[in-house]
Amino acid sequence: MSVTIRDIARKLNLSITAVSRALDGYPDISAATREKVRQAALEMGYVPNRAARQLRRQKTDTIGYILPVPSPQHTESFHTVFMEGMSEEAAVHRYDLLISTAPPSSPEEQSIYQSWIQSHKVDGMIINRIQLHDWRVQYLAGQLFPFCALEDSGDDLDYPRVEVANQAGMTALVQHIHQQGYQRPAFIGGPVNLKIQQDRLQGYLDGLQITGLPYDPLLVETSDLTGISGYLACQRLLSSNFPPDAILCINDDVAFGVMRAIHETGLRVGRDIAVTGFDGLQESGFTTPSLTTVEQPVHEIGRELIRILLAEIQNQSAIERLRRITPSLQIRESTQK
Repeated sequence: MSVTIRDIARKLNLSITAVSRALDGYPDISAATREKVRQAALEMGYVPNRAARQLRRQKTDTIGYILPVPSPQHTESFHTVFMEGMSEEAAVHRYDLLISTAPPSSPEEQSIYQSWIQSHKVDGMIINRIQLHDWRVQYLAGQLFPFCALEDSGDDLDYPRVEVANQAGMTALVQHIHQQGYQRPAFIGGPVNLKIQQDRLQGYLDGLQITGLPYDPLLVETSDLTGISGYLACQRLLSSNFPPDAILCINDDVAFGVMRAIHETGLRVGRDIAVTGFDGLQESGFTTPSLTTVEQPVHEIGRELIRILLAEIQNQSAIERLRRITPSLQIRESTQK
């Protein structure tokens, strides 16, 4: 027969309520009593009934994350590392991570958010690939539902988040390729409503102004953040009458596609034309040639978002609600003549 809370209470001569609250970590039970109960539970082989525990605490011990992609086949490499970080940190705190996918801003995405929040399926949400004036931020803030986001949507709402210095990172890339002697850099960005697109495009424009390089709107292309879209955008750039001598990409996946397109033309990456990425994925160091990129700690960002969100859920006001991260420039062979 399995050990119950009643058995522990009888052994320690405590009330069932006191044992239950001690096991759940409530602060109204002294640290000494909580430790005594924990030790007794361990010695007696007590296994908590998670469903009952969640019902008592009115918590699910689950964090929700809806991957904002057109389909699972369009998942960026960024998201794989990002979700690994979130999963690891959630596990440390004995939380589950519930993941679904939906096209951004689609009725399907809105339906999942509404279903999970209204049915109390999760205790909080992580959101990324923030859009300008993001409906998810507005909805979750309006519902007073705990969430944490990667980047600021510009909605003048005070919510917990992690911000990366995307603009400064892209400006550093432009300055680097200018120092290497490249004079006609192009930029392949992403969907126009994304915050990272706004920031990284502005960083590109700032870099041009700082270095004195001319701006040519024909050198600005868009992508859906995937390698195939980078490949196609590069083909368009190289087929123009005045092609670029460097291509700065919004992320590493796009840069991988760009490098493939350049190889197929017979041009040499890093000699005839420079290529840069953004994210600093592990694969960027193993391309041929290796990819110059701006590295941000994607895995740690995923973990930090979970930490901040759990502090919000547990009303730990001492935890910092805004974390700013400065990425680092990783110079490799793809920009060295």
